[in-house]
Amino acid sequence: MNNVNKWQVKPLGEVCETTSGGTPSRGNKSYYNGTIPWVKSGELNKGVIYDTEEKITEEAIKNSSAKVFPKGTLLIALYGATIGKLAFLGVEAATNQAVCGIYKNESMNSKYIYNFLFHKKQDLVKQGIGGAQPNISQTILKKLELPIPPLETQNAIVSKIEELFSDIDKGIEDLKIAQQQLKTYRQSVLKWAFEGKLTNENLKEGELPKGWKIVDLKEVCEIKRGKSKHRPRNAPELYGGNYPFIQTGDIRNANGGYIKRYSQTYSEIGLAQSKLWPKGTLCITIAANIGETAILDFDACFPDSVVGLLPKDGILFNKYLNYFFISFKQKLEELAPATAQKNINVDILEKINIPIAPFEEQHLIVQEIESRLSVADKMEESINESLKQAEALRQSILKKAFNGELV
Repeated sequence: MNNVNKWQVKPLGEVCETTSGGTPSRGNKSYYNGTIPWVKSGELNKGVIYDTEEKITEEAIKNSSAKVFPKGTLLIALYGATIGKLAFLGVEAATNQAVCGIYKNESMNSKYIYNFLFHKKQDLVKQGIGGAQPNISQTILKKLELPIPPLETQNAIVSKIEELFSDIDKGIEDLKIAQQQLKTYRQSVLKWAFEGKLTNENLKEGELPKGWKIVDLKEVCEIKRGKSKHRPRNAPELYGGNYPFIQTGDIRNANGGYIKRYSQTYSEIGLAQSKLWPKGTLCITIAANIGETAILDFDACFPDSVVGLLPKDGILFNKYLNYFFISFKQKLEELAPATAQKNINVDILEKINIPIAPFEEQHLIVQEIESRLSVADKMEESINESLKQAEALRQSILKKAFNGELV
């Protein structure tokens, strides 16, 4: 263990020279498309930056607050969504004003400072001023108290951190691979379900199980679009009554595939212009986020951005239909016309081919789907918990490092 009493503690600004960059006037075309890499804060997601999306000219450097930082400079994002992100320059480069450069110092290991700032990121964010987009000033950064062991100890600490982080990174990589495998498995379960493979053994590839048929969706359910195109402030007479009126957000936030809450109500006038769909109706979004689905847990109306699908009794099970659309979502998006804002319509939905199993078998298929997806969900929860623990372990290592307890 190091003798921490021999460590110095100084403000970062007394140990390192720091300065931020600048943005040359966008109105002057001669400042851009040059040869000097120009780093924006959104690019601080790599360990070392060798190239940039934009490059500026020598003229831009001369006539703006942008400046060229030497290779090896440590960069930190000062504000916005990327606040606190870090990277090193692998080449000489300039930055915009949202990025602060911390120059190399012979008495300090730059990776030691990098790890210290990574450890202090949340503290810096808390000190950030502003509303929705917090920012940390160079003043805050320069006042940050930096524990400074001898350079030899800094080097040893960096080596130990990198060794331990390498093990953590390998574990995280394995966990993310497992996550991707679970995603693939879920897709496979749904694919197998509507091929009949979950409930029929020894089924040949491409063969339809006995008793199954493929039909147009309009043959097995009622399909109609919602009515209202108006927001409450534009048509107040339609709203504020006794009839639940669900919106796309209610579908997106549905609990367990069922819409159990609603954010608006319709009046008698609104109902006269619309339709009260019964409990059990499958709702599907047809604009913006196409193909999001959920089942009504109460009678309700909905707007023209939603289509209602009411399966025929004894022929189509609504949960079977819901899982079909979950499996079909990507294909549904591909059916949308190539316009600025993609959307689908009732005509497209009516002509979708759906494999229909016997009604009792549909219930068995849903049970199989939910059983298998439940296992996958539990595994996903375990993986997420392990990922949180990995990040907590990373912070624990850094805390020990800067308390002098790591080497």
